[in-house]
Amino acid sequence: MAVDHYENFPVASLLLPRALRDAVRDIYRFARTADDVADEGDAPPEERLAELAAFRRGLDILEGCSPTDLPLPHPYIFVPLASTMARHGLSADLFRDLISAFEQDVVKQRYENDQELLDYCRRSANPVGRLMLQLYGCHDASAVELGDAICTGLQLTNFWQDVAIDWRKNRVYLPRDKRERHGVTDAWIGRCTEAGRLLATGADAPIARGWNELMAEQVAQARALLMQGRPLARRLPLRAGLELSLVIQGGLLILGRLEQLHYDVFQRRPVLRTIDWPRMALRALFK
Repeated sequence: MAVDHYENFPVASLLLPRALRDAVRDIYRFARTADDVADEGDAPPEERLAELAAFRRGLDILEGCSPTDLPLPHPYIFVPLASTMARHGLSADLFRDLISAFEQDVVKQRYENDQELLDYCRRSANPVGRLMLQLYGCHDASAVELGDAICTGLQLTNFWQDVAIDWRKNRVYLPRDKRERHGVTDAWIGRCTEAGRLLATGADAPIARGWNELMAEQVAQARALLMQGRPLARRLPLRAGLELSLVIQGGLLILGRLEQLHYDVFQRRPVLRTIDWPRMALRALFK
């Protein structure tokens, strides 16, 4: 499968055992396609929700919860996914959690506090990590806890690099209670997005200071989660552990770039570049 989206992590890379690459591609294809239903294009919310309901129906058919003579939606997704789920004993409920998060993206644009945001991450990011742990047969409670920390940290990292992109989709993932505590308004985020830079002069100066304080807190939170989950890499098979370390290093590098940009994500979105991968690989090996 061609990976035609920018990702902060390798998808089915050569570090993965050959026997698992098809399974990872099947999981990625499901998650990416369903996520695009929620995010891409100009379809109205009711059409997006109807399409995501079809994904739910596909999972029900695979599990035998719906009549098996019903047409399977998106056969190019669900036919290989059925084999992968059966071969590796993957939980359909984890795929349903992903659909729940994508449905939420269609109808919910603001988050009141960390509790709401972390619940979203529990369904939008953590299931992917749990599916990977099931593939590796390493899904005891402690491994799942470490994996959840990594996945939530990566999801938050993605949110903070994408503030301007998400604003254009009428979404703000920064919790409202934190924004209000630091004096950061929706209107100011919108004006910065339209200006293509962080507005920090005149009447905007106090808000910009609050923005820097807010983003410093958010970056610290994401970094702490990634560091919390790092020991999981040592519990996985060598190549899998190395890939996971590479993923973590990618997240840490993005967080470092946010700091270097003084959190001006309106002018420049920090991304991973080809030149970064050798440095990330060295850090993954020796840190």
